Amino acid sequence: MDLSTRLLIVDDDPGIRELTTAFLVGHGFVVDAVPNGSEMRAALARDRYDLVILDVMMPGEDGLSILRSLDRTTGPAVIMHSVIGQEVDRIIGLEMGADDYLAKPANPRELLARIRAVLRRGASTSAPLVRSRVFLRFSGWRVDPVARELLDPDEVLINLTDGEFRLLLTLIEHPRRVLTRDFILDHSRGMNAEQFDRAIDVQVSRLRRKLARDDGRGGEELIRTVRNEGYLFTADVQRR
Repeated sequence: MDLSTRLLIVDDDPGIRELTTAFLVGHGFVVDAVPNGSEMRAALARDRYDLVILDVMMPGEDGLSILRSLDRTTGPAVIMHSVIGQEVDRIIGLEMGADDYLAKPANPRELLARIRAVLRRGASTSAPLVRSRVFLRFSGWRVDPVARELLDPDEVLINLTDGEFRLLLTLIEHPRRVLTRDFILDHSRGMNAEQFDRAIDVQVSRLRRKLARDDGRGGEELIRTVRNEGYLFTADVQRR
C-alpha cells in the first residue's frame, strides 16, 4: 500500500485506537487516531485523509450524527464500526453515505480487506455510490431513517425528539417481539444512556400520544405494555 494513503480512526476506546493503529501502520498506511467528533473535524481541517474508520457508539455526539455532518461528495470514504451491529444502524449509515459498515469486534484482517476494497472502489469513482432510499412503513405510517422523519397516514410530519425517534426505530426494527427496558436501552444509545434509562416509560408514553392519530388503530395498540416484561410493537413493518 502506498505510504501516501492516510487513514483516520475515530473511536473513544483508547485500546482499540492503539491496536488498530499499530496493525494498519504495519500494513503500510499512515494512520492518525482521535477519540471524538470534534477532534476528527480538527484533523480533517489539518490534513487530507483517504478513509475514516468511524465508531458509531461514542459518548456525546455519536457516529451517525458525525457522518451526517460530513460532505459525502468531497470528503474521505467512511467505514462505520459498531459494537452492536444493529440492522437499522447499518441501513441508516449506508443510506447516509457510509461506504461500508463493520460490526465490532472485527477481525483486523477483515477490517484491512474492507479498507482495501473501499479504497479500490474510490479509485474508480469520485463520488459515493447512489443507493435507493428505503422507508420503514407500518399501518399507513412512514419513517425515513435518514432524514429522521415520521409521517402519519395523511402525510403529516410528526415532530419527534431524538430520544423518541431512536425509541421508535428500536421498536419497529423488532416488531411483534416483547422488548425489555434493558434491550430498548442497549439499542437506543443515540442519546445519553443513563438519562434515557430513567425516562424509558416517559418516552414510551410520549411516543404513544404522538402515534395516537385517527388511523384506525391508536397508539395504545401500536405500542403495547406487557406487564413485568416490557413493550411490544404490534404492527407489521415493511421496508420499501
